[in-house]
Amino acid sequence: MDLYLIIFIIIGAAALAMAWLPTWLERFSFSYSILFVVVGLLLYLLPINLPEPDPLRENEIVVRLSEFCVIVTLMGTGIKINRRFSLKNWSVPFRLVSWTMLICIGAMVMMGWWVLGLSLASALLLGAAMAPTDPVLAADVQVGPPSDEVEDHARFSLTAEAGLNDGMAFPFTWLAVAVALQGTDPSNWLGEWLWYDLLYRIVVGVGVGYLMGRLLAYLVFRLPKKSHFPETHDGFVAISATLLVYGLTEMVHGYGFMAVFFTGLTIKNYEKNYDYHRELHDFTDQIERMVVVVILILFGGSLARGLLDSLTWQGAAVGIGLLLVVRPLAGMVALWGTKISFTEKWVISFFGIRGIGSIFYLSFGLEQAHFAEPDEIWAVAGFIILLSIVMHGVLATPAMEYMDRRLNTNKQA
Repeated sequence: MDLYLIIFIIIGAAALAMAWLPTWLERFSFSYSILFVVVGLLLYLLPINLPEPDPLRENEIVVRLSEFCVIVTLMGTGIKINRRFSLKNWSVPFRLVSWTMLICIGAMVMMGWWVLGLSLASALLLGAAMAPTDPVLAADVQVGPPSDEVEDHARFSLTAEAGLNDGMAFPFTWLAVAVALQGTDPSNWLGEWLWYDLLYRIVVGVGVGYLMGRLLAYLVFRLPKKSHFPETHDGFVAISATLLVYGLTEMVHGYGFMAVFFTGLTIKNYEKNYDYHRELHDFTDQIERMVVVVILILFGGSLARGLLDSLTWQGAAVGIGLLLVVRPLAGMVALWGTKISFTEKWVISFFGIRGIGSIFYLSFGLEQAHFAEPDEIWAVAGFIILLSIVMHGVLATPAMEYMDRRLNTNKQA
C-alpha cells in the first residue's frame, strides 16, 4: 500500500472533520484537540510505516511546522482583538506577560533544577518553553471572530496575552541557549542578552509589525479610495502578509512572532471594516486548523512511540504543579488590585493553556545548542502539554459558560 497516499487520506479526512467538529463538540464540552491526539496515538499503534514522530530525531521538522502554525495563528489573533491598543486598555495583558510569565519561568527553573536535577540551561529552556500561554489551542477561551462587540475582560486578556507572550518568551529561550553555549558565568552573556535579545529584538519586532501593518492597511483600505489602485477582498492577503512580515523581521533579527501579531493588530485598528477583517481572520483560521490537525496527530504519535518514557513521578508532579498551582497563583498575583470580578480573575489565571507554542520553543532551543537531558525535558514538556490539552479542553466550555452566567446576573442585579 502506498504510504504517500495513506498520508494524504489521513490528513484529508482529519482536516475535513475540522469543518464540523469544533461546532459539534461544543455541546459536549469537549475540545477537538483531545480527539486528534487520540487519533494520532491510535494510528501510530497500527502496523503502518507512518513518518517518524520523534521530536528529537526530527527536530528541524518540528521547529518549522510549529513555527508556521504559530505565526499564522498570531496574525489571526491580532486581527480579531477589538480593543484598541494602549497602555491603559491593555494593562491586564501587560501584567500577564510580565509578572505572570516571569513567575512561571522562575518557578519552572527552580523545580527543574532542584526537583528534577536538570542543568541550569535545561531548566531555563524548560521554563521558557512552558511559560507562554498558547495562541493555537486556546480558541475556546479567546475572543471570537472580528466584530463590533466589546470583549469581556477574560476573553480579551487571554487572547492578548497569547498574542504578546509568544514573543516575550523568546528572550528567555535565548538566555537558555546562551547559558548552554557559554556557561553559567553572567559575564559571558548578560550584556549581549540584555541589549540584543531582550531589547533590540523586541523593539524591532514591534516596530516592523506596526510599520508593515500601517503599510498593508493603507494599500488595502485607503489607496483604492484615493486612486485607481484595485481593491481586494481576498482572505489570502492575511497569509501573504504573515509570511512577508515574519521573513522581513527575522532577516533583521527581530522577533517575527511579535511582528506578525502587531501587524494583525494594526490592520484591525486602522479601519473598522469588520467584513474584510472577518475574511482575513477566517482564512488564517482555516489554514491554522489544517496545520493543527497534522501537529496534534504527530503529537499523539509521539506519545505512542515513547515520548513519555523518560517521565518520572517527580516530572509529573512538576507538570501538575505548574498547571494547577503555579500558573493560577501567578495569574492572581498579577491581577491583584485590578477592577475585575473574582470569577474573571479565576478564569484568566487558570486557563494558561500550553501547546504548540511550547513545542516550538523547546525544539528551537534544542536546535540552537546542546542541552543535557533532552529526553527528560521532552518527557516533562510532553506531559504538561498533554495534561493541558485534556484538562483545559474539558473545562474550557463549562467554565466560560459559568462566567458568562455570572456576568449576566451581575449586570441584571
